[in-house]
Amino acid sequence: MLHLSDAMRLAVEASERVRGTTSPNPPVGAVILDVGGNVVGVGGTQPAGGPHAEVVALREAGSRAFGGTAIVTLEPCNHYGRTPPCSKALIDAGIAQVHYAVDDPVAQAAGGSGTLTHAGVAVTKWHDPAPVVKGPLRAWLHRQRTGRPHFTYKYAASLDGRCAAADGSSQWISGPESRARDRMERSRIDAIVVGTGTVHADDPWLTARNADGSLAGHQPVRVVFGLREIPASARVADAAAETRIVRSRDPRDVVGALEDCVDVVLEGGPTVAGAFFRAGLVDRITAYVAPVVLGDGPAAVGDAGAGSIGDAFRFHCESVERLGDDVLISLVPR
Repeated sequence: MLHLSDAMRLAVEASERVRGTTSPNPPVGAVILDVGGNVVGVGGTQPAGGPHAEVVALREAGSRAFGGTAIVTLEPCNHYGRTPPCSKALIDAGIAQVHYAVDDPVAQAAGGSGTLTHAGVAVTKWHDPAPVVKGPLRAWLHRQRTGRPHFTYKYAASLDGRCAAADGSSQWISGPESRARDRMERSRIDAIVVGTGTVHADDPWLTARNADGSLAGHQPVRVVFGLREIPASARVADAAAETRIVRSRDPRDVVGALEDCVDVVLEGGPTVAGAFFRAGLVDRITAYVAPVVLGDGPAAVGDAGAGSIGDAFRFHCESVERLGDDVLISLVPR
């Protein structure tokens, strides 16, 4: 018999596995327990138009779902869209109990908990939504609140805050463990943004890759931001993934070009980073800090518009993780 907290952890893991592949739908995870408390179904929402997490898990469970329990990261949807409502699927399967972590903020889809309760299903809202809110549903919930993508500024820097050496070289400041984490993370986002300067200086490919170097099944949209022309031979111009060119220096034009995206990572150099800070568009920072001292070279963030300490952008440290000799710090605005 599986404890409910362990079942919710499995649901969060299922949600994380499909993150980046479900937009504009949320990356939901679901677990079905039979009447004895055994796991009989696990599912994550499929790409738009495909079944939602609950339906995937119910299909795996089959008749064993009858009288059982569903654990879901988001309130089961209650409307007919491209697929029928998940609340109805749970009722039709004979589910007796539903535990969900976060209320659905979309008015059109909300109300599943009420429909389930009216049908005689015991519904409970989970006591600790933090692993979902700060985890796989972070960006999607942000999009519902603000109407724009969630932007994470990701960078690797030395101990003294340099993103490159004085001669412009930057490969490799961080270690292999950090680079492996970054490759994995790219397969779980919707888009990645760099400036035209980065394309000229580093010719990055900006693709998500498996451990063996092969292309991952899901690729983020590559966005090149700036006024300079990029060469036809640039690696971002190939067919490995979609590339969008935004001929502007205004980050708000990037927002407009990504209306179909939810989770976006900024990998541009200090100029792009500074522009997004000035525009108030940095929602999170993931900083890979390496045990390296350069002493000179460009800082990780350029002109951000903070002329005094009172104007500084202050962040709250969510987590610190060691990756080999590097440290990965996750921060959100205070």
